[in-house]
Amino acid sequence: MSKLVAVGAIFVGETLSIIAELVASKQFGKAGEYLTTLLPMFLLITIGGTLLVCGYALGYMHLKNIWIIVAISVGAILVVEPILTFLLFREVPTTGSLIGLAFGALGTLAAIFL
Repeated sequence: MSKLVAVGAIFVGETLSIIAELVASKQFGKAGEYLTTLLPMFLLITIGGTLLVCGYALGYMHLKNIWIIVAISVGAILVVEPILTFLLFREVPTTGSLIGLAFGALGTLAAIFL
């Protein structure tokens, strides 16, 4: 059960951090009020970072292998970031980006299963 909590904390932490990064990227400079745009994103990434630290610590405590935790973290980024990027920016990835994502996904799978 603790392993699932650790994985969940890492996944949610990465998701919140990515949302903060992407929203700040999209909104920054549009309204002219930088502080009102960035302040909520700082709060969001702080919560995400806290979950990541807890997830890493709990995960390492129960799995005894930091590389599994790193692979889970990178895997979460590989799944969440492209989806959120497409939903927020409505841009399709280039061929090079897709190839890079595919290799990243293969590397993550290799780290977990090999």
